[in-house]
Amino acid sequence: MNTKLTLLSSALIASLASTTIYAKDALQFKDVFSFKSAKSTQLSDNGQVLTFSATPYRGNATGQVYSLQSNTLIAEVERGIKPHINKAANWVAFTQVPTLLEKETTKKKDTLKNNLVLVNTQSGAQQSFADVKDYTLSDDGMWLTYRLNKKDDGAKVADKTDSAITPDKKDKSYPLVIVNLSDKRSHSIENVFSYAINSANSQLLVSQSYSDGNNNQIALIELSDFNSSVLIDEPGVIANKIAWHPTDNIAAFTLGNYVNDDTRRRSYTLQLYKNEKLLTIDSPDKTWTLGKTATLEWSENGERLYFENHPKLAAKVETKEYTDEASLYDLDTIREHKGLNIWHNKDAQIKPREEQQWNEVNKNRHYSAVYHVNSQKVVQLSTTNMPEVVLNPERDASLLGSSNIPYLEKIMYGGFFADYFAVNINTGKQTPIISNYPFRPSLAPNGEFAAYFSDSQIQLKDLKKNKVTSLTKAIQAIFADDKHDYPSTQPGYGFAGWMIDSSQVLAYSKYDIWAFDVKTQQAKRLTNGKQSNTQYRVIKLDKTKVGFKKGDTLLVSAINLQTKQSEVAKLDLTTNTITKVLSGNKRFDMIKKAKKADKYLFTSQTYSQFPDYYQTGVSFSSPKKVTTLNPKISNFAWGKKPELISYKGFDGEDLQGVLIKPAGYKKGDKVPVVVYFYRYMSQRMFDFPKMELNHRPNFPMFTSNGYAVFLPDIRFEIGHPGKSSTQTMINATQKLIDLGIADPDKIGLQGHSWAGYQSAFMITQTDMFKAVVSGAPVSNMTSAYSGIRLKSGLARQFQYETGQSRIGKNLFEAPELYIQNSPVFFADKVNTPILIMSGDKDDAVPWHESVQYYLALRRAGKNATFLQYEGEPHHLKKFPNQVDFSVRMMQYFDHYLKGKPAAKWMLEGEVFIQE
Repeated sequence: MNTKLTLLSSALIASLASTTIYAKDALQFKDVFSFKSAKSTQLSDNGQVLTFSATPYRGNATGQVYSLQSNTLIAEVERGIKPHINKAANWVAFTQVPTLLEKETTKKKDTLKNNLVLVNTQSGAQQSFADVKDYTLSDDGMWLTYRLNKKDDGAKVADKTDSAITPDKKDKSYPLVIVNLSDKRSHSIENVFSYAINSANSQLLVSQSYSDGNNNQIALIELSDFNSSVLIDEPGVIANKIAWHPTDNIAAFTLGNYVNDDTRRRSYTLQLYKNEKLLTIDSPDKTWTLGKTATLEWSENGERLYFENHPKLAAKVETKEYTDEASLYDLDTIREHKGLNIWHNKDAQIKPREEQQWNEVNKNRHYSAVYHVNSQKVVQLSTTNMPEVVLNPERDASLLGSSNIPYLEKIMYGGFFADYFAVNINTGKQTPIISNYPFRPSLAPNGEFAAYFSDSQIQLKDLKKNKVTSLTKAIQAIFADDKHDYPSTQPGYGFAGWMIDSSQVLAYSKYDIWAFDVKTQQAKRLTNGKQSNTQYRVIKLDKTKVGFKKGDTLLVSAINLQTKQSEVAKLDLTTNTITKVLSGNKRFDMIKKAKKADKYLFTSQTYSQFPDYYQTGVSFSSPKKVTTLNPKISNFAWGKKPELISYKGFDGEDLQGVLIKPAGYKKGDKVPVVVYFYRYMSQRMFDFPKMELNHRPNFPMFTSNGYAVFLPDIRFEIGHPGKSSTQTMINATQKLIDLGIADPDKIGLQGHSWAGYQSAFMITQTDMFKAVVSGAPVSNMTSAYSGIRLKSGLARQFQYETGQSRIGKNLFEAPELYIQNSPVFFADKVNTPILIMSGDKDDAVPWHESVQYYLALRRAGKNATFLQYEGEPHHLKKFPNQVDFSVRMMQYFDHYLKGKPAAKWMLEGEVFIQE
C-alpha cells in the first residue's frame, strides 16, 4: 500500500513538474516588439526565388532570400529592406539601412547612409557596397550601377556669376559607379543625376549635372568598353525621367534646362533616341508641353509609350517688393505681402480642399497622352475637361476616363461623383458612359460596351448605339449590396472583368459570379454559392490583365458567409466547374503568381497561426510551407480558438460576433471581456491578429492575460445611428452574459474613430459597461457637421448627410437628429468611467471633439480622463505614443475589470512641466 502511494505520488509530482516546465508564458508588451512580418515581398518572374524583409514591430529588419526549388532559406541580410530581384533572378539586391540604435541616437539624420547588399541566388554569397544612394541591376544580372551618397570629387563649385545655371535645390547629382558583376571591372562617372540601363544590357544612358550647369550633358555609355558618346551637350541641360523600350534599343527621356529656374513653368520635351538619332515627340496641341514631374511608361510589348503633358502656364505674377523709401508706405506694395485666404460662397471647393488639391494634384497637374511607335502618332487621352484616365498600359483599344469637375461643390455634402467616358487610345475620342455617378463603371476591352450598377440593377450600355439595357431585372438573385446601411445610393457587388474579346462581362451577385452576353443579354451563372451560403469572387493577381480568354481557368475565393471559412478554388470557364484547391478552418490568401511560371505564393492563417508563405504549382496538389517567421508563438498562452456568437441586431436581424476566450479558459468560467468593434467584425474569425501596439487592443495581449475579446458586428438605422448601434451592442454583449461567459461586472468597451463615437454615445444610454476607452470620438454632431477633415480638406458635412455618420439630412432639416445622436448633450447621464484618447493633429476628426466631451463630463462631475497625444494624427504614428497608450489602456481595464490597483496617473493625472 505504501509502495503504491509512493508510486502514485511520484507520478503526480512528475506530472506537475512536467506541467510547470512546459507551462506557456503570458504575453507581455516587450514580447510584441520582436514579432516579424514580411514586407516588400518579391517573387521572381521564373518562380524560383522568393525574397522579403522580415521586419519586427520594433527592431532591425532582416532581408531573407529563399530558393523555391529547394524550399530553403539561402541568405539573410542584416537590416536589409526593399528587396529587388532582377529579371534573370540571379541577384537579389537589398538596401541596408543603419541600425535602429543609430537612427534613434543620431541627431543629424542626413549623416545616416545606406549600403547596398547583393545576394547571389545560386550560392547565397553576398557582396556589399557602402554609402549607396540608389542603384540599378541589369536584366541579365551582368551589370550593377549605383550612385555613391557623397559629394562628387569632380563637382565644380559654381561661381557667383550670372553665367551659372544652377540646378533645382532638391536635384542632387552623385558619382555613378558601374560594376561588371562577372569580371569585377568597374568604371566611374561624375555628377550623375539620372541613369538607366537598356533592356539589351549593353548601354547606359546618363544625365550629368554640375553645380554651375556649364558641363551638363546627356551621354550614352557602351558597357562593353565604357566608351561614352555625348548625345546632348548644352549648359543647364537635364534629363529628368529615362525609360528604355522593353525589348528594342530605344530610349525615351524628358529633356529640360535649368536656365528657367521656375520649376513649374520650365518646359520639358519628350525625346526618343532610336537608331543613333534623337527625335522630339510633340504633343497633339503644340501649345502643350511636359513638366518636371511628367512620367513615362511603355506598354509591355513596346508598341505604346505613355507620357504626361499639360498646357503651358500663364506667366508668373510678380509680387511687388520693397525697393525704396516710398515703397514702404505704398498701399498696393504693403497689401501684396498680406497673408489671406478668401472663402467665397461661389467657390467650387472650400479653401482647405482647394489648398490640399493644389498641393497634391493641381500645382503640377499633368494629363495623359500616348505615342504609338508603329504609326508615330501621338494621341491626347485626358484633357482639361476630362482630366483623369485609369491607365492600364496593356489595354490597346480603350481606357476609362472621368471628370469630377462639375461636382466639386457637391462632394462637400453629397459624396464623390463624376462623369465617365470611354477614351479611344487610337483617336482620343471620348464617348460618354454615365454622368453624375458615384461608382466606377467597368469598360469592355474594345471600348464598345460599359457596365455599371444603377436602379438596383446591372446595366449594360452599348456605346456605339447609345443604348442601355438592364441585365439583371429578370434574375432571381441579389445584385444590390444588402449590407449597405448608409443614406446614399445603394451599390452593387461589382465586376470580375470581361472576356478579352468583349463578348461577355463577368459580374457579381451577393453569392455568385455571372457571365452576361453583350449581344443577347443572356445570363449564365458560373458558380452555385447561394445554396451553400458561399460568396465567390475572382482572385486578381495580375493587376494589368485586360480580360479573360475562353479557355482560362480562374482562381476564385469562396467564403462561407455563415461560418466565415474561406477556400480557394478553380473556375474552369470552358466547363463552368468549380474545383476546390485550398480549404479548411483557416483563412487563405493568394499573394502572388510568378509572371512567367506556374508558381503561386499563398498564406494560411488562424488566430494562433501566423500567415507564413506557402508555395504551390498550378495543380495545388502538394503545397509546401516556405517560411516560419514567428516560431515563438508556441511559447505563449495565446488564447482559445475563436468561435462565432449569434445574436440579434436592433431590428431583429441575425448578426454574429467573434469571441476569443482567454488562454486556460474552463467551461463555466465567467471572465472579464473587452469588446472591440467598428462595423462588421465577424469576417475576422480566422485572422491572425496584428502584432503591434497602436490605437486598438492587441488581442493576444488580452487573451493571454485573462481577458476574453469580443468582436461583434454592428448595424445602424439611418437617422438614429447612436441608439441603433447601442441596442445592437447591448444585444451582443448580453448574449455573452446569458451564455455564462462574460462576468456582467467586468465588461469593457474600446473603439476608435467611428467606434470611438459609438462607445462615447453608448455610455449615455446604458450602464452595461464598467469601463470605456474611446479613441478620437465625435461628441457633438452639430459642431462636427461643419468641421474640416484636414487631411483631405473636405467639409465633414457629407459624412452626416450621405456617409458614415448616417443622419441622412442636413443640420437645418433635422437639428433634433444631430442633437439626439450627440453624446455631449447627455454627458450628465454617464455613469461609466471613460478614457478618451486623441491626437492633437488629428486630420480626420477635429480633436476638439474629444475636448468638448471631456469638458462636458468634467462639468457634470463624471469619471473622465483625456489623453492628448502631441503632434499625432488620427491614428498614433510615433512608437513611444503607441506603446504608452497600449500600456495605459491595459492599466485602465486591469483596474476597472480586474480590480487591480489604479495606476498613479489614473488617480492624480500628471502635472504639466516644460523645462
